[in-house]
Amino acid sequence: LPSPPFIKVPGLANLRDVGGYQVSDQPGKAIRRGLLFRAAEPSKVSAEGVTVLQGLGITHVYDLRSVIEVARTTESAGQSPSASGNRSASQPDEAWPGAKRFFVPVFLDRDYSPEALAIRFRNYSDGPEGFVRAYETILDAAAEPTHPYAPFRTIMDHLASASSSSTAPPSPLLVHCTAGKDRNCTGVLCALVLALCGVPDEAIAHEYSLTDLGLAERKDTIVQHLIQTPALFGDRAKAEVMVGASKDNMLGTLNFIREKYGSVESYVVDHCNISLAQVDQLRRNLIVDISDTEPPLD
Repeated sequence: LPSPPFIKVPGLANLRDVGGYQVSDQPGKAIRRGLLFRAAEPSKVSAEGVTVLQGLGITHVYDLRSVIEVARTTESAGQSPSASGNRSASQPDEAWPGAKRFFVPVFLDRDYSPEALAIRFRNYSDGPEGFVRAYETILDAAAEPTHPYAPFRTIMDHLASASSSSTAPPSPLLVHCTAGKDRNCTGVLCALVLALCGVPDEAIAHEYSLTDLGLAERKDTIVQHLIQTPALFGDRAKAEVMVGASKDNMLGTLNFIREKYGSVESYVVDHCNISLAQVDQLRRNLIVDISDTEPPLD
């Protein structure tokens, strides 16, 4: 796997730094590295892997999975449901020594009936247009006015936090969902952050597409699981489309956001309740001189 942005951590797939991408309208500027990380869910990270994560300085782990997804993960690991930790965002549990896990699900109560799964799976297996429809549900759910966890706002609040020193960035954070099996909340969130900072759509879509590499070793396992479900039974071609991360999926989603909301900034300000002052601070925190990100990513 290419490095950067991938970071090898035993027991944790698809870990990468979202920083390093150049800002289109600010020559000589790029996204700060070592601040925003993304990965698959980290429940199987090894002791050696924890040491690597501690070395990255990550203090906050934001878990975008639903309650049902968390329960399935713990059950598959042979743990009791209570082993997945505290469900309160205000009282986080420990992800590993030095890092707190914050439960910020995008979807609160998702229907996992065969009929509901069939609709969602059909969207994801219909190519870029289907992915855009599916990602629209993520955008809608994360911006629900009564959402008790306000997942996107909570994470952007962290990225927009100001320290006593105007030059000190927020502490590093990791954002994750599951592994891209039936949606990609992490990919949508990272795309919003990069777009807010002026990273070109093509570079955002490239970052999104790296999941194909990051989950390459798990792809066959995921596909085998999907073709056993009633929604995709035996249809390997559709299952492979569903677990893919084509650039066109994200390019279409960014176009959709601008068509529906006017701009990415309008979406986060008007629908996620992020203030313009916070957006400005987020940009100050994330946009740095390109020399601070060497070597810059294309």
